[in-house]
Amino acid sequence: MNTPTPTSTDTIQTRREFLGRAAILAASAVMPRSLHAAAAATAKPNSVFNGVRIGCITYSYRSQFSSAEDVLKALVQDGLSEVELMGNTIQAYAGIGGGAKPAKGAPAPAAEKPTDNQREAQLVKCRELRKMYNDAGVNIHIHKTPFGKTDEDIEFNFQIAKALGCIGITTERSDALAEKLAPFAEKHKIWVGFHNHTGNLPAMDKLDPILSQGKYIGFNLDIGHYFTGSKGLSPIPVLEKYHDRITNLHLKDRTADGGNVAWGQGQTPIKEVLQLMRKEKWTFPAEIELEYPIPAGSDSVTEVGKCVQYCKEALA
Repeated sequence: MNTPTPTSTDTIQTRREFLGRAAILAASAVMPRSLHAAAAATAKPNSVFNGVRIGCITYSYRSQFSSAEDVLKALVQDGLSEVELMGNTIQAYAGIGGGAKPAKGAPAPAAEKPTDNQREAQLVKCRELRKMYNDAGVNIHIHKTPFGKTDEDIEFNFQIAKALGCIGITTERSDALAEKLAPFAEKHKIWVGFHNHTGNLPAMDKLDPILSQGKYIGFNLDIGHYFTGSKGLSPIPVLEKYHDRITNLHLKDRTADGGNVAWGQGQTPIKEVLQLMRKEKWTFPAEIELEYPIPAGSDSVTEVGKCVQYCKEALA
């Protein structure tokens, strides 16, 4: 398959580059003082276990917080040096979209088209966000900000990816959207990883047609959804077939009938997937996605930490 892969040198940083990013000098003008002090007092995280990059989609922390500063604190506390950053966190920090909510019953105001100066200011904030995370030892390898409807909005989303230092953008699977995004992805050499749910699994009997849309179109493979949607089939053959077109994984434990459960209580072969990644030296990140119910007395940071430990033990 003559396409660039998410592990090739023109799209994904080598491990040396990625680790070097964590060593950028701290910038107190960018990082809030409280975070700067916390970072100085805390060892930088490292969640690359025996060559396998373990990250987290920040959707996992949705029950507690979403601000860039709080999410960063949680990632550092959980020992994570990799992140797939949700769009709401980026948008709030950079002042992209949103604004005050209309009064109850009042129509939403028409969205105003941002000026070039406003767009540039937002990208400056995205670069500040990247530096704040990098200074704390966290690499924003992928973001999940929704794509707008216009070509200008789509172009801007790829500019956000570059400002954050991302190699890709994730979104929900849509073959029509893949066709629309493919030229932008190729122009910027930024991947678009399409996320599967239980009803839209990657094709195994042939080359999945979504990949024919462009050489920077790939999969954000959710192994838990795959396991349930396939009625209990292992996702390992999917990784073996499409590993050169996978931007990242989503890790969760599910039962064949669709229940989300604490890791180790379901049948999704998380350990086997991670060990295959180690064996094959695949460098796309595997993201923890916390979807099982949080036990009483616990919280999302604690539960994500348990998932990190699960990965670490599986890769020991």
